[in-house]
Formats: sequence, structure tokens, C-alpha cells
Amino acid sequence: MIVVTGATGNVGAYVVKELAEAGAEVRALTRDPGTARFPDGVHAARTEDLPLDGATALFLNPAVVWQMGAEKLLERTKESGVRRIVMLSSSSVLDDTDPQDNPIGALHRELEEQIRQTGLEWTHIRPGAFAVNALGWADQLKAGDVVYGAHARAHMAPIHEADMGAVAARALLTDDLVGRTPELTGPESLTFADQARIIGEVIGRPVRYEEVPPEVAREKMVGGFMTPEVADSLLRVFEGCVDRPQPISPEVERITGRPARTFAEWVSDHAGAFS
Repeated sequence: MIVVTGATGNVGAYVVKELAEAGAEVRALTRDPGTARFPDGVHAARTEDLPLDGATALFLNPAVVWQMGAEKLLERTKESGVRRIVMLSSSSVLDDTDPQDNPIGALHRELEEQIRQTGLEWTHIRPGAFAVNALGWADQLKAGDVVYGAHARAHMAPIHEADMGAVAARALLTDDLVGRTPELTGPESLTFADQARIIGEVIGRPVRYEEVPPEVAREKMVGGFMTPEVADSLLRVFEGCVDRPQPISPEVERITGRPARTFAEWVSDHAGAFS
């Protein structure tokens, strides 16, 4: 039995899909099992109940850990007989830096270390920029053809959530990634302006990215789950990526046996969100 936390989330849903297609027994945890839709044969359960009985492996979404408390969750995991934890971490974690130089990396690094200290098998998957972050532009593009944001020339290598799910499933199903921290990217380095243009090409209308001052962008970023510290950290990252193409990781293709999906493919999969 493999338990997947955040099973209706952007990445968790693909982890469930990949595991189900591989014939694994899956228990998908979500806040509202009654309304969740999963592949046939997948068992739905409430996240808050944390039903780990009979499980051998756990896909761990950090948001669930921070909500429930790492000490409680990891102790429960050990007591339940789980042997392996596959965590969705972040490429913001820097192995050669201590302490971490940004709050996102610090949060994920702390949790990675707590998992290591359990003595269980582990894999920490470290994706970079999520392609799905572009959904944050959806409301702007429903209202017009312009995306407003900071640092139009900042480069990212956005990765499709389906590729993250596929890598996580391999880590849960095989021993190939035990004790590893694969860093994942998409197959191309794109500026924010490039991403806006590609969205337009896919949905069939011109879309452009108009740069605004960082302080203006910050006002729109702060709120909900984004703290001022995280917004400031992201803006510093964006500034540091201006006119600097990002290295492309070969890990998605090496692990899954197929090329990473392009940003244009991601847009095609989510085109309805922008119109």
C-alpha cells in the first residue's frame, strides 16, 4: 500500500494516476474524500485521519507536514511501519550552504533533515519552477491580453506537474532513487515574457508580459499563503535570473525514459484556464 498526501493537488493527483496505472494499491489522502475523483481502485481517505496502517511507502507533500506538524506526522509514520518516504522538496535547497540563504530553501531543508533522521528510506525530489505557477496569470488573461509582473527577462525552466508525478511514482515503486535528491526542470529555459508569448500562441491570441516595478508586483504577491518573506525571496530570485538562462536537468528523461514535457504542452493541457 502506498499513501499519497495532497492527492488532489497539482502534483499529488499525477502521483496517484501514475501509481494506479502501474497497478499499485493506493490510498489517496484529501480533505474531502466524498467529492474527490480518483482512478478506479484507489482508496480515498481524510488527510486529518492520517491512515497509514498497512502502508509501506508515503508520498509527502510539505504543506501537509506544516499543517499537521512534522514531529507528530513522522512519528506516526514510523509507528505505522512505513519503510519509505518520498518528499516533494525544492531546488531552492542548497546542499553546500548552511544555513540556507532563502526561506523557501530553509523550510524544505529542515524537513528533509527531519526525514533523514527517521532512519527510513527516503527520496527528496527537488523541482525548480512549476509550470503551473502560470495559472496565477489566468485572471489577468481572462480580462485582457497582458500579464503584469516583475522582471520580464527573468529565466526559469518550468516543469510540468505530470513529470514531477512520474518521477515521484518511480521513487515510490522502485529502489532506483533511494537516498537521492534528483533536481528536476523542464526542457527549456524561458523568460516570463517567453512564457506569456507561448500562452498566446497556444490559445490563439497575442499575449504579452508587461514589466512592473518589483514593489508593485510584491503588493499583488503578498496574501493568502505567501508571506512577505517568501515574496521578497522570490523577487530576489527573479532578479538574479534576469538575462541568465537556467541549466536544464536531464533527470526527468533519465528517470522516466522520456523527455520532459515542454511549457507549450503544459499550456495546451490547461488552455481552458486562460479563456
